Amino acid sequence: MIKYKVKDIANDLGVQNKKITEILEKYCGVTKKTMMSLTESEIDVIIDVVTRENSVPNFDKYFEARNAKLDKPEPEKKAAKTEGKADAQDKKADKPEEKTEDKPAQSKQRKRKVIDTRQTNVDVERYNSKYDDLASDTSKSRSTDRDHTTKKQKFSNRTQKQRGRRQGKRETEAERLKRIAMERKQKPITVEIPDEITVNELALRLKATVAEVVKKAFLMGTMVTATDTIDFDTASLIAMEFHAKVEKEVVVTIEEKLIDDSEDDEANLVGRAPVVVVMGHVDHGKTSILDAIRHANVTAGEAGGITQHIGAYRVQIDGKPITFLDTPGHEAFTTMRARGAQVTDIAILVVAADDGIMPQTVEAINHAKAAGVSVIVAINKMDKDGANPEQVKQQLTEYELVPEEWGGDTPCIPVSAKTKMGLDDLLEMVALVAEMKELRANPDRAAKGTVIEARLDKGRGPVATVLVQNGTLHKGDIIIAGTSVGRVRVMMNDKGERVQEAGPSVPVEITGLDEVPLGGDTFDAVSDERLARTLVEQRKSEKKEEIFNAQTKVTLDNLFDQLKLGEVKELQIIVKADVQGSVEAVKQSLEKLSNEEVRVNVIHGAVGAINESDVMLADASGAIIVGFNVRPDAVASANAERSGVDMRLYSVIYDCINEIEAAMKGMLAPKTREVVLGMAECRNVIKIKSVGTIAGSYVKSGKIQRGAKVRVIRDGIVIADDAIGSLQRFKDAVKEVNEGYECGIGLEKFNDLKENDMFEVYTIEEYRD
Repeated sequence: MIKYKVKDIANDLGVQNKKITEILEKYCGVTKKTMMSLTESEIDVIIDVVTRENSVPNFDKYFEARNAKLDKPEPEKKAAKTEGKADAQDKKADKPEEKTEDKPAQSKQRKRKVIDTRQTNVDVERYNSKYDDLASDTSKSRSTDRDHTTKKQKFSNRTQKQRGRRQGKRETEAERLKRIAMERKQKPITVEIPDEITVNELALRLKATVAEVVKKAFLMGTMVTATDTIDFDTASLIAMEFHAKVEKEVVVTIEEKLIDDSEDDEANLVGRAPVVVVMGHVDHGKTSILDAIRHANVTAGEAGGITQHIGAYRVQIDGKPITFLDTPGHEAFTTMRARGAQVTDIAILVVAADDGIMPQTVEAINHAKAAGVSVIVAINKMDKDGANPEQVKQQLTEYELVPEEWGGDTPCIPVSAKTKMGLDDLLEMVALVAEMKELRANPDRAAKGTVIEARLDKGRGPVATVLVQNGTLHKGDIIIAGTSVGRVRVMMNDKGERVQEAGPSVPVEITGLDEVPLGGDTFDAVSDERLARTLVEQRKSEKKEEIFNAQTKVTLDNLFDQLKLGEVKELQIIVKADVQGSVEAVKQSLEKLSNEEVRVNVIHGAVGAINESDVMLADASGAIIVGFNVRPDAVASANAERSGVDMRLYSVIYDCINEIEAAMKGMLAPKTREVVLGMAECRNVIKIKSVGTIAGSYVKSGKIQRGAKVRVIRDGIVIADDAIGSLQRFKDAVKEVNEGYECGIGLEKFNDLKENDMFEVYTIEEYRD
């Protein structure tokens, strides 16, 4: 843009500099000196004000005076030109003179249309001299070819017109706007305006210049520039000034384009299997009841007798399928249990007949009510001597669960997972409640459901257990789950069989996502992978911004809390676990331990083995690392020892919570500690009939002792905790093998060994403070 100064515009408009500065102060609220440059909007305002002040009703008087001045000198010039010439020559020149006299007159008439009629002083003599030159050039060219003369004259006229246009462009702006306004009135345009729009974009949609839009806004009392954003109401008023019809623009988001949330037609709905969640207090027998239903043994392999991960199973009862979700019972898994309740239709509340209602039982009741699911109470452990089902029913009434036999609507079934007493009655009641709920879904649409659990598998990558709630999921479908996206490569059912599709209420394990989703995330099958990835990036950005705002934004409401945080000590923790659900549960449990003196802050949580970057982060932030069912790799262990980073490894969440809580209260006084003796790698698996499975191993560090405890680590995950039953060098049984030697290791219980398994040999020793 060319710089236009205050003195320049004052000179062009024929006014004093002071006049321009006064206009700027009055209408634009700025003070400028004579050598300062003007913006486009300020120029428009100055021109508009000066034009209005110099406006006249019409230009008749001015044109009369102008014509008189233009016509007066013509005879004198003609006389001077013909003086001293012969009559014969004058007669010959008469005809061309008549022709050429008309042309300057026409030129003058055209030029009159572009003269600056709004300036206070017009230099008329400047234009007279141009017409004199034009007449002189015409006389000299009489003897030339007629066509050539015409071409020269047209060229001259065109040049004059172009010059006039360039000079008179600003002066004819009002006329041009008036003409455009008339055209718009005759044929109004329709513009779509969103909730917010920039002035630039609005001008494009109105087919007008930015200066026109800025001027309209200024006349309405709003000062804006081309890059400013205005709201719908302001934009609509400006558009109406241009005689445009305004319509509200409906912005369709990427999510709305990709994901179909339309209601299903009744004709397309078919019956689906009920999704049943088993809830209750820890050790009340939830998994045992489900185990008895599935005729399988799951409980034995679980650390501490509690279910560590949400499992989904599909069973057939009298030819009808039922999907069971087994949620953990410990309070640390509150989030996971709530997640299970949100996707289910029926909740089986397991209450031990000898214990009655416990804290986790109350939480389960509240989650079930919040999710709006039907509750069936299974009063378990009826085979025990102290079983008192009537007391359990009495306690249930305190939480608005009135048994059916007492006139309520909550079925209470006495069962025993050990003797399988009452299980048939329980399943019959589940089928009856499901039939009354008339559960239906549409299998002929894109799949939609919930991620039950997710983990990172070293061989297969991110693996997610999902429950399809509507539609049908096919192998090869593109799915979005929270902030992860991918194509379904392999789909396996609860029996470990590969399947090509999964309909409503079917749980499947899928691979193919680009990262591990969060348990509880909604997943959707979509058709456009490019748009899906764009949506995921958008969600990630929003999530980062939300976290950033939550950490840094200070309001009047939380100002006092923020100030108090300076006096509160922080315990920084990094959480690593084998599955995403465990990360969330451990994180939530630890953060709940915060008190007035110490605040627990989980600065990082992720799935997988403890690696070097975790140790570096812990070292930089002064944090401790909590590992749940995972182990550190060799590099991480060495770095942690060198940096003095504290790593706490657990397989049961009780121990983690109790130890951290005791440390916070200053009561941490353990009398035993774990000492790692050495590490060995399984390089060959030998199966001997009379002995069992022997691992041909190489001692990588420390020493291996017979009788010592050992952890079997596969891909950074602890798969077994056992003891060394036999240790041999060649054919001799030995008590210990040192670093750098090969040996044969036999475990007391665990036999499912594979090559590249790592043995972490340790012992528990007592010590005094």
